Amino acid sequence: METNALLKVIKAKKVYGKFPEKIDKIVVDSRLADESSVFVASHGYTVDSHQYVPDVVAKGCKMIVVDHYIPGIGEEVGQVVVKDTIKTANIFAQYIMDFPSQKLTTYGVTGTNGKTSVATMIHHIHRALKIDSAYLGTNGFQFNEDVAKGSNSTPETITLNNHIKDALHKGAKAMAMEMSSHGLALGRTNGVDIDAAIFTNLTQDHLDFHHTMERYGFHKSLLFAQLGNDYKKPKYAIVNGDDAYLSELLIATPREVITYGINNECDIKATNIQETIHGISFDLVSPEGIVTIKCPYIGRFNVYNMLAALTAMWTQGHSFVILAKATENLNPVEGRLEVLDRNLPIDLIIDYAHTPDGMNKLIDAVEPFKRGKLIFLVGMAGERDLTKTPEMGAIACRADYVIFTPDNPANDDPKKLTDALESGATHNNFISFLDRAEGIRHAIDISEPGDMVVLASKGREPYQIMAGYEKVPHRDDLIGIEAAYAKYGRDN
Repeated sequence: METNALLKVIKAKKVYGKFPEKIDKIVVDSRLADESSVFVASHGYTVDSHQYVPDVVAKGCKMIVVDHYIPGIGEEVGQVVVKDTIKTANIFAQYIMDFPSQKLTTYGVTGTNGKTSVATMIHHIHRALKIDSAYLGTNGFQFNEDVAKGSNSTPETITLNNHIKDALHKGAKAMAMEMSSHGLALGRTNGVDIDAAIFTNLTQDHLDFHHTMERYGFHKSLLFAQLGNDYKKPKYAIVNGDDAYLSELLIATPREVITYGINNECDIKATNIQETIHGISFDLVSPEGIVTIKCPYIGRFNVYNMLAALTAMWTQGHSFVILAKATENLNPVEGRLEVLDRNLPIDLIIDYAHTPDGMNKLIDAVEPFKRGKLIFLVGMAGERDLTKTPEMGAIACRADYVIFTPDNPANDDPKKLTDALESGATHNNFISFLDRAEGIRHAIDISEPGDMVVLASKGREPYQIMAGYEKVPHRDDLIGIEAAYAKYGRDN
């Protein structure tokens, strides 16, 4: 892109030095900078990347965006000094990448629980309809059936837009993205053109970052405010009509709000709900009439998730009759109420539930299908808001036998985390392990045929974050299934 044209899109700035005539890409990671890029420095949680400006200049980078003048790098490097470098990165990225999100149908999903499930369901339904599609979120970046793992639900702005551009170039017609409260608060999603914004629910989580529930909810609502006022392009807010935060979102967005739910009067409603260990079915009542939905997901909360996904796709021109045919043989949502090897004599289930609300819904979902004991393992994350932890311990004790472990303890004392869970216990039939893998093996070891073993809080997350923020390889599903095969055999 012509540098002069790019510079004109930012009005309040100071410029120093000589700029290259053109740049081809934008980076915020100094390791990726070269002579063809503009490097944007920023203040992160632990690192101020302004310190890497000399390094990027040494790599040949001739244009930088900073929040203060950097002396000593020479007049051959153009410096753009602005108040907010990340917001500038968002704006520059759209121009450099030619506004990729405007060229495909985009779905943005936010909420405390259900983001991964809803976004994945949207992706899977598109695939069932033979539509090229992409997904971006906790389970990584996926185009059609090709998966590349990632580290954040909502990656930093340049990576996010590069994924959208990649999906577009590969032929995607639609893309579903998780939009976390962190990503929204930090401006990572600014400039992404969303066609259907989806809200799942709001319950206590991440108060270590947001500090109050009011601020947490406000950050979620940014997605709906960012749908904008240009009515020439239809956009929709798809909102859980059974959630108390509905009233705030009605105020936040200028767009049409379409509600879905089970209990309250909603635009799209599920009735006649039937649940089994193999899936759910319900009648979907909409302005189109009534259709029966059958899908291989477990639990009433997945009725909400499926309603959200179907409603969002309906706003983008897909009829519920066609959508209903696509839901029957969908792939599982990886790590979300996922039953591992149905041939085992126990029901071995993994799930990502790590909040009181998520845990309650998880136990509600599996309890009706319990044949023997319910053995429930849950962990508490380090360096997080611990006020919810005793409640998590109490909810876990709805199970017959409970195992407490750390979950990504980071620099926290693992015993502090398990002690906090224990403090909420409502019965004495529990045990704590400071090593999560050891706790998983114990859960399998004490199980008997007919029991249900639920490993909560990590899903298929592929690591544990340990002291010094070291990511140590760890997979609940692999540890659990290996222990189960060792005890019960592979062929049952």
